[in-house]
Amino acid sequence: MPTTKYARSGDVHIAYQVVGEGPHDLVLVPGLEVRAGLHTGECEVQGEKLSGIAVHTGARVASVAGPGEVFVSGTDLVAGSGIRSEDRGAQILKGIPGEWHLFAVASA
Repeated sequence: MPTTKYARSGDVHIAYQVVGEGPHDLVLVPGLEVRAGLHTGECEVQGEKLSGIAVHTGARVASVAGPGEVFVSGTDLVAGSGIRSEDRGAQILKGIPGEWHLFAVASA
């Protein structure tokens, strides 16, 4: 059973639920659906910021995901973790050459 916790940041107050017992907990915030993309590659460090094609690719992977989804650019990112993934096929990522085979994180 998920536990409800509360947080505040400035004027923003949220209630959220944590599902799981680590290391792959899922945080649910009612009414807030986010999308995420995960890609690994070499990044350029400029001060406190990261840049480069790997950062751009990660953002484009996230743009293909729907609300509440996490997409990864390869199964090697979750191999051995116990996280299941669902094949989402070849995708065109805006501004990134070629087709990319993407996977949606299914469950931990």
